[in-house]
Amino acid sequence: MGEKLKSRILYTGKNIFWGYISTFLTTILSFICRTAFIKTIGVDFLGINGLYASVLGVLSLTELGIGTAMNYSLYKPVAENDTEKIKSLMTVFKSAYRIVAIVVTVLGLMILPFLDVLVTGADGIKNVKFYYLFFLFNTVSTYFVSYKYSLVNADQKNYVITNITAVFNIAMHAFQIAVLFIFESYVAYLIIQAIMQLIQKIYTAIYIDKHYPYLKEKNVTPLEKNEKKKIITNVKALILHKIGDISVNQTDNIIISAFINVTTVGLVSNYTLITNTVNTFVNVAFGGTIGSLGNLFASSDKKKQHEVFRAMDFVDFWIYSFSSIALFSLIQPFISLMWGNLTLPISVVALFVLNNYMVGQRVSVNNIKIAGGIFNQDKYLAIIQSIVNLVVSVALAFKFGIIGVYIGTIVSGVIPSLVRPWIVYKNLFDDSVFKYYKDYFLRLILTIIMCAGAYFGVNYIMQELTWGRFFISVLTVGIVPNLILFVLFFRASEFKYLLSILKMLFKKVVRR
Repeated sequence: MGEKLKSRILYTGKNIFWGYISTFLTTILSFICRTAFIKTIGVDFLGINGLYASVLGVLSLTELGIGTAMNYSLYKPVAENDTEKIKSLMTVFKSAYRIVAIVVTVLGLMILPFLDVLVTGADGIKNVKFYYLFFLFNTVSTYFVSYKYSLVNADQKNYVITNITAVFNIAMHAFQIAVLFIFESYVAYLIIQAIMQLIQKIYTAIYIDKHYPYLKEKNVTPLEKNEKKKIITNVKALILHKIGDISVNQTDNIIISAFINVTTVGLVSNYTLITNTVNTFVNVAFGGTIGSLGNLFASSDKKKQHEVFRAMDFVDFWIYSFSSIALFSLIQPFISLMWGNLTLPISVVALFVLNNYMVGQRVSVNNIKIAGGIFNQDKYLAIIQSIVNLVVSVALAFKFGIIGVYIGTIVSGVIPSLVRPWIVYKNLFDDSVFKYYKDYFLRLILTIIMCAGAYFGVNYIMQELTWGRFFISVLTVGIVPNLILFVLFFRASEFKYLLSILKMLFKKVVRR
Protein backbone atom coordinates (compact mmCIF):
# COMPACT_ATOMS: atom_id res chain seq x y z
CA MET A 1 0.00 0.00 0.00
CA GLY A 2 1.14 3.55 -0.71
CA GLU A 3 2.10 5.93 2.06
CA LYS A 4 -0.90 8.21 1.40
CA LEU A 5 -3.31 5.29 1.70
CA LYS A 6 -1.60 4.12 4.91
CA SER A 7 -1.85 7.64 6.31
CA ARG A 8 -5.56 7.89 5.46
CA ILE A 9 -6.27 4.51 7.05
CA LEU A 10 -4.25 5.39 10.16
CA TYR A 11 -6.09 8.67 10.68
CA THR A 12 -9.41 6.93 10.06
CA GLY A 13 -8.52 4.30 12.65
CA LYS A 14 -7.60 6.99 15.19
CA ASN A 15 -10.84 8.87 14.59
CA ILE A 16 -12.88 5.69 14.99
CA PHE A 17 -11.03 4.42 18.08
CA TRP A 18 -11.30 7.64 20.08
CA GLY A 19 -14.82 8.19 18.79
CA TYR A 20 -15.95 4.88 20.26
CA ILE A 21 -14.24 5.43 23.60
CA SER A 22 -15.81 8.88 23.92
CA THR A 23 -19.24 7.74 22.76
CA PHE A 24 -19.29 4.78 25.16
CA LEU A 25 -18.58 6.95 28.20
CA THR A 26 -21.03 9.65 27.15
CA THR A 27 -23.76 7.10 26.43
CA ILE A 28 -23.70 5.60 29.91
CA LEU A 29 -24.21 8.98 31.58
CA SER A 30 -26.83 10.12 29.05
CA PHE A 31 -29.03 7.11 29.87
CA ILE A 32 -28.61 7.70 33.60
CA CYS A 33 -29.50 11.35 33.01
CA ARG A 34 -32.61 10.34 31.02
CA THR A 35 -33.71 8.05 33.86
CA ALA A 36 -33.26 10.87 36.38
CA PHE A 37 -35.18 13.21 34.05
CA ILE A 38 -38.20 10.88 33.79
CA LYS A 39 -38.28 10.08 37.51
CA THR A 40 -37.98 13.70 38.70
CA ILE A 41 -39.63 15.85 36.02
CA GLY A 42 -41.70 13.57 33.78
CA VAL A 43 -42.32 12.60 30.17
CA ASP A 44 -44.08 15.85 29.20
CA PHE A 45 -40.84 17.78 29.64
CA LEU A 46 -39.14 15.20 27.41
CA GLY A 47 -41.65 16.23 24.76
CA ILE A 48 -40.74 19.89 25.23
CA ASN A 49 -37.07 18.95 24.88
CA GLY A 50 -37.66 17.02 21.65
CA LEU A 51 -39.95 19.66 20.16
CA TYR A 52 -37.59 22.59 20.76
CA ALA A 53 -34.63 20.63 19.42
CA SER A 54 -36.63 20.08 16.22
CA VAL A 55 -37.71 23.73 15.96
CA LEU A 56 -34.10 24.87 16.25
CA GLY A 57 -33.15 22.15 13.77
CA VAL A 58 -35.50 23.80 11.27
CA LEU A 59 -33.89 27.17 11.99
CA SER A 60 -30.52 25.63 11.14
CA LEU A 61 -31.72 25.90 7.55
CA THR A 62 -30.19 29.36 7.70
CA GLU A 63 -26.77 27.72 7.83
CA LEU A 64 -27.51 27.20 4.13
CA GLY A 65 -25.11 24.31 3.65
CA ILE A 66 -22.09 26.54 4.26
CA GLY A 67 -20.49 23.87 6.42
CA THR A 68 -20.63 21.18 3.73
CA ALA A 69 -19.31 23.54 1.07
CA MET A 70 -16.57 24.59 3.46
CA ASN A 71 -15.49 21.00 4.10
CA TYR A 72 -15.22 20.33 0.39
CA SER A 73 -13.29 23.57 -0.26
CA LEU A 74 -10.75 22.72 2.46
CA TYR A 75 -9.88 19.17 1.38
CA LYS A 76 -7.42 20.11 -1.35
CA PRO A 77 -5.55 22.99 0.42
CA VAL A 78 -5.24 20.87 3.58
CA ALA A 79 -3.92 17.91 1.58
CA GLU A 80 -1.39 20.25 -0.08
CA ASN A 81 -0.61 22.13 3.16
CA ASP A 82 -1.54 25.41 1.48
CA THR A 83 -1.93 27.57 4.61
CA GLU A 84 -2.51 30.79 2.68
CA LYS A 85 -5.53 29.31 0.90
CA ILE A 86 -6.79 27.84 4.19
CA LYS A 87 -6.56 31.27 5.85
CA SER A 88 -8.48 32.87 2.99
CA LEU A 89 -11.24 30.26 3.13
CA MET A 90 -11.57 30.35 6.91
CA THR A 91 -11.89 34.15 6.90
CA VAL A 92 -14.78 33.93 4.44
CA PHE A 93 -16.50 31.20 6.44
CA LYS A 94 -16.04 33.08 9.72
CA SER A 95 -17.92 36.07 8.30
CA ALA A 96 -20.61 33.83 6.82
CA TYR A 97 -21.25 32.06 10.12
CA ARG A 98 -21.55 35.32 12.02
CA ILE A 99 -24.26 36.40 9.60
CA VAL A 100 -25.96 33.03 10.11
CA ALA A 101 -25.89 33.55 13.90
CA ILE A 102 -27.66 36.89 13.53
CA VAL A 103 -30.28 35.47 11.16
CA VAL A 104 -30.99 32.47 13.44
CA THR A 105 -31.37 34.82 16.42
CA VAL A 106 -33.89 37.01 14.59
CA LEU A 107 -35.91 34.08 13.21
CA GLY A 108 -35.79 32.29 16.55
CA LEU A 109 -37.24 35.30 18.34
CA MET A 110 -39.91 35.70 15.66
CA ILE A 111 -41.11 32.14 16.35
CA LEU A 112 -41.44 32.83 20.10
CA PRO A 113 -45.03 34.24 20.01
CA PHE A 114 -46.28 31.19 18.05
CA LEU A 115 -44.94 28.42 20.29
CA ASP A 116 -48.36 27.85 21.88
CA VAL A 117 -49.66 26.66 18.50
CA LEU A 118 -46.97 23.98 18.30
CA VAL A 119 -47.14 22.80 21.93
CA THR A 120 -50.42 20.90 22.41
CA GLY A 121 -51.43 18.72 25.34
CA ALA A 122 -49.05 20.42 27.80
CA ASP A 123 -51.46 22.65 29.72
CA GLY A 124 -49.78 21.86 33.03
CA ILE A 125 -46.37 23.13 31.90
CA LYS A 126 -45.66 26.80 32.46
CA ASN A 127 -42.91 29.04 31.05
CA VAL A 128 -42.61 27.12 27.75
CA LYS A 129 -41.38 30.27 25.99
CA PHE A 130 -38.73 30.88 28.64
CA TYR A 131 -37.40 27.32 28.20
CA TYR A 132 -37.20 27.86 24.45
CA LEU A 133 -34.73 30.74 24.91
CA PHE A 134 -32.15 28.35 26.37
CA PHE A 135 -32.32 26.20 23.24
CA LEU A 136 -32.01 29.30 21.04
CA PHE A 137 -28.94 30.48 22.96
CA ASN A 138 -27.24 27.06 22.66
CA THR A 139 -27.85 26.99 18.91
CA VAL A 140 -26.74 30.56 18.17
CA SER A 141 -23.55 30.34 20.24
CA THR A 142 -22.48 27.28 18.24
CA TYR A 143 -22.11 29.31 15.03
CA PHE A 144 -19.31 31.42 16.49
CA VAL A 145 -17.10 28.34 16.82
CA SER A 146 -18.32 25.52 14.59
CA TYR A 147 -16.76 26.89 11.39
CA LYS A 148 -13.36 25.96 12.87
CA TYR A 149 -14.39 22.32 13.27
CA SER A 150 -14.31 21.87 9.50
CA LEU A 151 -10.57 22.54 9.38
CA VAL A 152 -9.94 19.77 11.93
CA ASN A 153 -12.22 17.47 9.93
CA ALA A 154 -10.44 18.21 6.65
CA ASP A 155 -7.14 17.55 8.44
CA GLN A 156 -8.50 14.04 9.31
CA LYS A 157 -8.29 14.72 13.07
CA ASN A 158 -11.95 14.46 14.08
CA TYR A 159 -10.88 12.62 17.23
CA VAL A 160 -9.68 15.94 18.71
CA ILE A 161 -13.16 17.48 18.64
CA THR A 162 -14.72 14.15 19.63
CA ASN A 163 -12.60 13.86 22.78
CA ILE A 164 -13.15 17.46 23.86
CA THR A 165 -16.91 17.14 23.33
CA ALA A 166 -17.01 13.85 25.25
CA VAL A 167 -15.22 15.26 28.30
CA PHE A 168 -17.59 18.21 28.55
CA ASN A 169 -20.68 16.06 27.86
CA ILE A 170 -19.71 13.67 30.64
CA ALA A 171 -19.27 16.59 33.06
CA MET A 172 -22.54 18.16 31.89
CA HIS A 173 -24.56 14.95 32.39
CA ALA A 174 -23.04 14.42 35.83
CA PHE A 175 -24.07 17.95 36.95
CA GLN A 176 -27.52 17.57 35.36
CA ILE A 177 -28.16 14.30 37.20
CA ALA A 178 -27.21 16.00 40.47
CA VAL A 179 -29.47 19.05 39.98
CA LEU A 180 -32.40 16.88 38.85
CA PHE A 181 -32.34 14.81 42.03
CA ILE A 182 -31.58 17.78 44.31
CA PHE A 183 -33.86 20.48 42.84
CA GLU A 184 -36.19 18.56 40.45
CA SER A 185 -35.98 21.65 38.26
CA TYR A 186 -36.09 21.80 34.47
CA VAL A 187 -34.67 25.35 34.57
CA ALA A 188 -31.63 24.16 36.56
CA TYR A 189 -31.20 21.33 34.02
CA LEU A 190 -31.20 23.84 31.14
CA ILE A 191 -28.85 26.26 32.91
CA ILE A 192 -26.25 23.50 33.42
CA GLN A 193 -26.58 22.54 29.75
CA ALA A 194 -26.13 26.13 28.54
CA ILE A 195 -23.10 26.83 30.78
CA MET A 196 -21.25 23.59 30.01
CA GLN A 197 -21.84 23.84 26.25
CA LEU A 198 -20.65 27.46 26.23
CA ILE A 199 -17.44 26.57 28.10
CA GLN A 200 -16.88 23.67 25.71
CA LYS A 201 -17.18 25.95 22.67
CA ILE A 202 -14.76 28.50 24.12
CA TYR A 203 -12.21 25.83 25.05
CA THR A 204 -12.48 24.16 21.62
CA ALA A 205 -11.91 27.47 19.83
CA ILE A 206 -8.81 28.20 21.95
CA TYR A 207 -7.47 24.68 21.35
CA ILE A 208 -7.90 24.92 17.56
CA ASP A 209 -6.28 28.37 17.45
CA LYS A 210 -3.30 26.99 19.38
CA HIS A 211 -2.79 24.02 17.02
CA TYR A 212 -3.48 26.01 13.85
CA PRO A 213 -1.81 29.33 14.80
CA TYR A 214 -2.00 30.73 11.27
CA LEU A 215 -5.77 31.19 11.86
CA LYS A 216 -4.96 34.22 14.03
CA GLU A 217 -2.72 35.88 11.44
CA LYS A 218 -4.01 39.20 10.09
CA ASN A 219 -2.30 39.12 6.67
CA VAL A 220 -4.96 37.19 4.77
CA THR A 221 -5.12 37.18 0.98
CA PRO A 222 -8.70 37.61 -0.30
CA LEU A 223 -10.14 34.69 -2.23
CA GLU A 224 -10.06 34.94 -6.00
CA LYS A 225 -13.37 35.71 -7.69
CA ASN A 226 -13.63 32.30 -9.35
CA GLU A 227 -13.08 30.60 -5.95
CA LYS A 228 -15.84 32.66 -4.37
CA LYS A 229 -18.13 31.98 -7.31
CA LYS A 230 -17.60 28.23 -6.99
CA ILE A 231 -18.36 28.30 -3.27
CA ILE A 232 -21.49 30.41 -3.83
CA THR A 233 -22.68 27.95 -6.50
CA ASN A 234 -22.22 25.03 -4.11
CA VAL A 235 -23.94 26.87 -1.26
CA LYS A 236 -26.94 27.69 -3.46
CA ALA A 237 -27.32 24.01 -4.30
CA LEU A 238 -26.84 23.01 -0.68
CA ILE A 239 -29.67 25.32 0.42
CA LEU A 240 -32.02 22.95 -1.38
CA HIS A 241 -30.30 19.89 0.11
CA LYS A 242 -30.70 21.41 3.56
CA ILE A 243 -34.43 21.86 3.02
CA GLY A 244 -34.76 18.17 2.15
CA ASP A 245 -32.73 17.03 5.16
CA ILE A 246 -34.68 19.21 7.58
CA SER A 247 -38.07 18.19 6.17
CA VAL A 248 -37.23 14.56 6.92
CA ASN A 249 -35.19 14.77 10.10
CA GLN A 250 -36.62 17.70 12.02
CA THR A 251 -40.31 18.12 11.19
CA ASP A 252 -41.67 14.82 12.55
CA ASN A 253 -41.65 15.99 16.17
CA ILE A 254 -43.23 19.33 15.20
CA ILE A 255 -46.04 17.57 13.30
CA ILE A 256 -46.59 15.09 16.15
CA SER A 257 -46.73 17.89 18.73
CA ALA A 258 -49.07 20.08 16.65
CA PHE A 259 -51.47 17.35 15.44
CA ILE A 260 -51.28 14.79 18.26
CA ASN A 261 -49.72 16.04 21.53
CA VAL A 262 -46.40 16.90 23.14
CA THR A 263 -46.56 13.83 25.44
CA THR A 264 -46.28 11.58 22.39
CA VAL A 265 -43.19 13.55 21.39
CA GLY A 266 -41.81 12.63 24.83
CA LEU A 267 -42.48 8.92 24.20
CA VAL A 268 -40.87 9.17 20.76
CA SER A 269 -37.86 10.90 22.31
CA ASN A 270 -37.01 7.72 24.25
CA TYR A 271 -36.84 5.79 20.99
CA THR A 272 -34.92 8.64 19.39
CA LEU A 273 -32.38 8.68 22.23
CA ILE A 274 -31.71 4.95 21.87
CA THR A 275 -31.62 5.09 18.06
CA ASN A 276 -29.37 8.16 18.05
CA THR A 277 -27.07 6.46 20.55
CA VAL A 278 -26.76 3.42 18.30
CA ASN A 279 -26.31 5.67 15.27
CA THR A 280 -23.64 7.67 17.08
CA PHE A 281 -21.59 4.51 17.53
CA VAL A 282 -22.16 3.70 13.86
CA ASN A 283 -21.47 7.22 12.59
CA VAL A 284 -18.21 7.42 14.50
CA ALA A 285 -16.87 4.97 11.93
CA PHE A 286 -18.34 6.82 8.95
CA GLY A 287 -17.62 10.28 10.37
CA GLY A 288 -14.01 9.24 10.85
CA THR A 289 -13.71 8.50 7.13
CA ILE A 290 -15.01 11.79 5.67
CA GLY A 291 -11.72 13.66 5.86
CA SER A 292 -9.92 10.65 4.41
CA LEU A 293 -12.44 10.48 1.56
CA GLY A 294 -11.79 14.13 0.72
CA ASN A 295 -8.08 13.37 0.67
CA LEU A 296 -8.77 10.32 -1.52
CA PHE A 297 -10.64 12.38 -4.12
CA ALA A 298 -7.86 14.95 -4.14
CA SER A 299 -5.22 12.33 -4.97
CA SER A 300 -6.67 9.08 -6.48
CA ASP A 301 -8.21 7.76 -9.69
CA LYS A 302 -11.85 6.73 -10.24
CA LYS A 303 -11.15 3.02 -10.01
CA LYS A 304 -9.70 3.36 -6.51
CA GLN A 305 -12.52 5.71 -5.48
CA HIS A 306 -15.13 3.18 -6.65
CA GLU A 307 -13.35 0.35 -4.84
CA VAL A 308 -13.32 2.32 -1.59
CA PHE A 309 -16.99 3.27 -2.03
CA ARG A 310 -18.03 -0.36 -2.57
CA ALA A 311 -16.23 -1.35 0.62
CA MET A 312 -17.80 1.54 2.56
CA ASP A 313 -21.26 0.70 1.25
CA PHE A 314 -20.81 -2.92 2.34
CA VAL A 315 -19.81 -1.81 5.85
CA ASP A 316 -22.77 0.58 5.80
CA PHE A 317 -25.15 -2.30 5.06
CA TRP A 318 -23.68 -4.69 7.62
CA ILE A 319 -23.70 -2.18 10.48
CA TYR A 320 -27.14 -0.71 9.79
CA SER A 321 -28.65 -4.11 9.10
CA PHE A 322 -27.41 -5.43 12.43
CA SER A 323 -28.37 -2.26 14.31
CA SER A 324 -31.90 -2.41 12.79
CA ILE A 325 -32.27 -6.04 13.86
CA ALA A 326 -31.11 -5.18 17.38
CA LEU A 327 -33.33 -2.10 17.65
CA PHE A 328 -36.49 -3.79 16.38
CA SER A 329 -36.15 -6.81 18.66
CA LEU A 330 -34.70 -5.21 21.81
CA ILE A 331 -35.91 -1.60 22.05
CA GLN A 332 -39.37 -2.37 23.49
CA PRO A 333 -38.20 -4.57 26.41
CA PHE A 334 -35.30 -2.16 27.10
CA ILE A 335 -37.62 0.86 27.46
CA SER A 336 -40.02 -1.13 29.63
CA LEU A 337 -37.23 -2.28 31.94
CA MET A 338 -35.46 1.08 32.01
CA TRP A 339 -38.30 3.60 32.24
CA GLY A 340 -41.54 1.66 32.72
CA ASN A 341 -44.64 1.57 30.53
CA LEU A 342 -43.58 4.29 28.08
CA THR A 343 -43.65 2.24 24.86
CA LEU A 344 -45.28 2.83 21.47
CA PRO A 345 -47.16 0.21 19.39
CA ILE A 346 -44.91 -2.28 17.57
CA SER A 347 -46.28 -1.04 14.20
CA VAL A 348 -44.87 2.41 14.95
CA VAL A 349 -41.55 0.87 16.03
CA ALA A 350 -41.38 -1.10 12.76
CA LEU A 351 -41.77 2.09 10.70
CA PHE A 352 -39.33 3.94 12.97
CA VAL A 353 -36.65 1.27 12.48
CA LEU A 354 -37.31 0.97 8.73
CA ASN A 355 -36.81 4.71 8.30
CA ASN A 356 -33.60 4.55 10.35
CA TYR A 357 -32.31 1.71 8.15
CA MET A 358 -33.09 3.62 4.95
CA VAL A 359 -31.37 6.75 6.26
CA GLY A 360 -28.39 4.61 7.26
CA GLN A 361 -28.13 3.07 3.82
CA ARG A 362 -27.72 6.55 2.37
CA VAL A 363 -24.72 7.40 4.57
CA SER A 364 -22.00 6.00 2.31
CA VAL A 365 -23.65 7.51 -0.79
CA ASN A 366 -23.93 10.93 0.88
CA ASN A 367 -20.34 10.83 2.16
CA ILE A 368 -18.87 9.92 -1.22
CA LYS A 369 -21.09 12.55 -2.87
CA ILE A 370 -19.83 15.28 -0.52
CA ALA A 371 -16.20 14.18 -0.86
CA GLY A 372 -16.58 14.18 -4.65
CA GLY A 373 -18.12 17.66 -4.69
CA ILE A 374 -21.53 16.65 -6.07
CA PHE A 375 -23.86 19.37 -4.81
CA ASN A 376 -25.52 20.95 -7.83
CA GLN A 377 -26.57 17.84 -9.77
CA ASP A 378 -29.27 16.71 -7.32
CA LYS A 379 -30.31 20.03 -5.79
CA TYR A 380 -33.98 19.83 -6.84
CA LEU A 381 -34.29 16.31 -5.47
CA ALA A 382 -34.31 17.71 -1.94
CA ILE A 383 -37.20 20.08 -2.73
CA ILE A 384 -39.28 17.21 -4.13
CA GLN A 385 -38.46 15.12 -1.06
CA SER A 386 -39.48 17.89 1.34
CA ILE A 387 -42.81 18.50 -0.39
CA VAL A 388 -43.67 14.78 -0.44
CA ASN A 389 -42.73 14.38 3.22
CA LEU A 390 -44.73 17.32 4.52
CA VAL A 391 -47.83 16.67 2.39
CA VAL A 392 -48.02 12.93 3.07
CA SER A 393 -47.09 13.19 6.76
CA VAL A 394 -49.62 15.93 7.56
CA ALA A 395 -52.39 14.31 5.47
CA LEU A 396 -51.93 10.87 7.04
CA ALA A 397 -51.45 12.28 10.56
CA PHE A 398 -55.14 13.29 10.60
CA LYS A 399 -56.31 9.74 9.85
CA PHE A 400 -53.59 7.45 11.24
CA GLY A 401 -51.84 9.58 13.86
CA ILE A 402 -48.16 8.91 14.46
CA ILE A 403 -48.14 5.98 12.01
CA GLY A 404 -49.14 8.38 9.23
CA VAL A 405 -46.29 10.74 10.13
CA TYR A 406 -43.68 7.98 9.74
CA ILE A 407 -45.26 6.64 6.54
CA GLY A 408 -44.77 10.11 5.05
CA THR A 409 -41.14 10.14 6.18
CA ILE A 410 -40.45 6.72 4.63
CA VAL A 411 -42.22 7.53 1.35
CA SER A 412 -40.17 10.71 0.95
CA GLY A 413 -36.98 8.81 1.84
CA VAL A 414 -37.45 6.42 -1.06
CA ILE A 415 -36.75 9.26 -3.50
CA PRO A 416 -33.09 9.98 -2.52
CA SER A 417 -32.47 6.28 -1.89
CA LEU A 418 -33.15 5.60 -5.57
CA VAL A 419 -32.02 8.77 -7.35
CA ARG A 420 -28.88 9.81 -5.45
CA PRO A 421 -26.88 6.59 -6.13
CA TRP A 422 -27.60 6.96 -9.85
CA ILE A 423 -26.26 10.54 -9.77
CA VAL A 424 -23.14 9.44 -7.87
CA TYR A 425 -22.37 6.63 -10.31
CA LYS A 426 -22.97 8.83 -13.33
CA ASN A 427 -20.78 11.72 -12.13
CA LEU A 428 -18.04 10.01 -10.14
CA PHE A 429 -17.55 6.45 -11.36
CA ASP A 430 -18.73 6.41 -15.00
CA ASP A 431 -20.23 3.00 -14.22
CA SER A 432 -23.63 1.30 -14.19
CA VAL A 433 -25.63 1.69 -10.98
CA PHE A 434 -27.57 -1.56 -11.59
CA LYS A 435 -25.42 -3.69 -9.28
CA TYR A 436 -25.86 -1.13 -6.48
CA TYR A 437 -29.67 -1.31 -6.82
CA LYS A 438 -29.61 -5.10 -6.91
CA ASP A 439 -27.49 -5.29 -3.76
CA TYR A 440 -29.66 -2.66 -2.04
CA PHE A 441 -32.95 -4.53 -2.48
CA LEU A 442 -31.51 -7.97 -1.69
CA ARG A 443 -29.93 -6.59 1.47
CA LEU A 444 -33.21 -4.89 2.47
CA ILE A 445 -35.15 -8.16 2.10
CA LEU A 446 -32.50 -10.04 4.09
CA THR A 447 -32.63 -7.42 6.87
CA ILE A 448 -36.44 -7.57 7.09
CA ILE A 449 -36.36 -11.38 7.36
CA MET A 450 -33.71 -11.28 10.10
CA CYS A 451 -35.61 -8.52 11.95
CA ALA A 452 -38.73 -10.71 12.03
CA GLY A 453 -36.75 -13.75 13.19
CA ALA A 454 -34.98 -11.79 15.93
CA TYR A 455 -38.25 -10.20 17.11
CA PHE A 456 -39.99 -13.55 17.59
CA GLY A 457 -36.86 -15.05 19.13
CA VAL A 458 -36.57 -12.26 21.71
CA ASN A 459 -40.31 -12.46 22.48
CA TYR A 460 -39.86 -16.17 23.23
CA ILE A 461 -36.90 -15.48 25.55
CA MET A 462 -38.59 -12.46 27.17
CA GLN A 463 -41.78 -14.23 28.24
CA GLU A 464 -40.88 -12.86 31.65
CA LEU A 465 -39.62 -9.26 31.68
CA THR A 466 -36.34 -9.39 33.61
CA TRP A 467 -32.84 -7.94 33.12
CA GLY A 468 -31.39 -11.47 33.13
CA ARG A 469 -33.55 -12.57 30.19
CA PHE A 470 -32.84 -9.26 28.45
CA PHE A 471 -29.07 -9.83 28.60
CA ILE A 472 -29.56 -13.34 27.18
CA SER A 473 -31.54 -11.73 24.34
CA VAL A 474 -28.76 -9.18 23.77
CA LEU A 475 -26.16 -11.96 23.48
CA THR A 476 -28.38 -13.94 21.11
CA VAL A 477 -29.11 -10.94 18.88
CA GLY A 478 -25.45 -9.92 19.00
CA ILE A 479 -24.18 -13.30 17.81
CA VAL A 480 -26.73 -14.93 15.50
CA PRO A 481 -27.36 -12.15 12.89
CA ASN A 482 -23.63 -11.36 12.58
CA LEU A 483 -22.87 -15.05 12.17
CA ILE A 484 -25.46 -15.28 9.39
CA LEU A 485 -24.03 -12.19 7.68
CA PHE A 486 -20.50 -13.61 7.92
CA VAL A 487 -21.53 -16.94 6.39
CA LEU A 488 -23.34 -15.17 3.55
CA PHE A 489 -20.67 -12.58 2.72
CA PHE A 490 -17.20 -13.74 3.83
CA ARG A 491 -16.30 -14.57 0.21
CA ALA A 492 -17.43 -11.17 -1.15
CA SER A 493 -14.71 -8.98 -2.67
CA GLU A 494 -15.70 -6.06 -0.40
CA PHE A 495 -15.22 -8.25 2.69
CA LYS A 496 -11.77 -9.35 1.50
CA TYR A 497 -10.76 -5.73 0.81
CA LEU A 498 -11.80 -4.68 4.32
CA LEU A 499 -9.96 -7.63 5.81
CA SER A 500 -6.75 -6.53 4.08
CA ILE A 501 -7.12 -3.03 5.55
CA LEU A 502 -7.69 -4.43 9.05
CA LYS A 503 -4.56 -6.60 8.72
CA MET A 504 -2.53 -3.57 7.68
CA LEU A 505 -3.85 -1.54 10.63
CA PHE A 506 -3.06 -4.37 13.04
CA LYS A 507 0.53 -4.61 11.76
CA LYS A 508 0.90 -0.82 12.06
CA VAL A 509 -0.30 -0.89 15.68
CA VAL A 510 1.96 -3.85 16.58
CA ARG A 511 5.00 -2.07 15.16
CA ARG A 512 4.27 0.94 17.35
